[in-house]
Amino acid sequence: MATSPLEQFEIKTLIPLNLGGVDVSFTNSSLYMVVTFVLIVGFVMLGMRQRALVPNRFQCAVELSYEFIANLLRDTVGNEGRKYFPFIFTLFMFVLFGNLLGMTPYSFTFTSHIVVTFALAIVIFIGVTILGFAKHGFHFFSFFLPPGTPLPMWPLLIPIEVISYLSRPISLSVRLFANMLAGHTLLKVIAGFVALLGVFGVVPFAFVVVLTGLEILIAFLQAYVFAILTCLYINDALHLH
Repeated sequence: MATSPLEQFEIKTLIPLNLGGVDVSFTNSSLYMVVTFVLIVGFVMLGMRQRALVPNRFQCAVELSYEFIANLLRDTVGNEGRKYFPFIFTLFMFVLFGNLLGMTPYSFTFTSHIVVTFALAIVIFIGVTILGFAKHGFHFFSFFLPPGTPLPMWPLLIPIEVISYLSRPISLSVRLFANMLAGHTLLKVIAGFVALLGVFGVVPFAFVVVLTGLEILIAFLQAYVFAILTCLYINDALHLH
């Protein structure tokens, strides 16, 4: 019996919980978030366990991840960005491991759900806005008016800048959610042709192999985009224009 390619995104309750009339059940999405957290902690601890002068493969991977995020912050935010390294590193690894975990057979991709990606994006948006007001006070509103703008252009540019700023959590969350949803759906559809065509399913199987490699690349790319946009938002809050 054929199944819908969207069935893989269905959230299923594992442990029903209800607190004060609010459904806080432990679901398959919650489970894979916990698994992602455990994998990240295990990855970092395993890599830094020996701290050898000549690093092994795990230590190399952890050190490369550290250098990658440190350089990303340095290039986008400057020296002021060092204090935000723990947050950006955690965010990048959480999205990356969540994306990659979803590539394993019979797993669940929680980054393919808009509620998850929007929750991450709105936390970033609120945090960056608070950071901007904490550093600049009400001068932060000058962010919505580029320097040197002629007075007659103010009524046009200010609403555009405000709308652009408020749309950040939407664009940040939809980009990740849509890429994960579309890629996994396409893989499921083509994999269905492999099963239906039997011995003639060699061609769609080749497409599945190629798309799987592409999806792994996209998993890294989307984690990078999520992290670098967060860095750019932090830079805007610290330095305005």
